[in-house]
Amino acid sequence: MVVNVHEAKTHFSRLLERVSKGEEIVIGKAGKPVARLVPYTEASGPRSPGAWKGRVKIAPDFDDLPPDLAAAFSGEVE
Repeated sequence: MVVNVHEAKTHFSRLLERVSKGEEIVIGKAGKPVARLVPYTEASGPRSPGAWKGRVKIAPDFDDLPPDLAAAFSGEVE
């Protein structure tokens, strides 16, 4: 459902009721979407470090800065 700002302000309580039942509401301004009301969900629990261990590979040259990029940062190249 898409509503304009005026309608959202006028019927905010009704829109919240619909959202609480699972519906998503898009609020538009001048015909363009600017916000989305979605149902609130609790976080799934505390994050645990290391969940991506073994899944991410970093290239051996990750920390090496290419010469052309280094020159751009130092102002040698425009």
